[in-house]
Amino acid sequence: MTARIGNKDQAQHRSKQEKRETKRANVVREQARQAAARAKYRNQVKGRPPMDLSANPAV
Repeated sequence: MTARIGNKDQAQHRSKQEKRETKRANVVREQARQAAARAKYRNQVKGRPPMDLSANPAV
């Protein structure tokens, strides 16, 4: 539950600009999170365990 100010929730007291900025920041944060996840699993075969790139190849 959000904090109350009088008989209204805190969110009702926020300005339109502040709400827009919050929404924009959330969108940017989500895009960054998705980009990191895409980079992490890039070129992976579905269903296979992740390849360990740090291991030395067997010679």
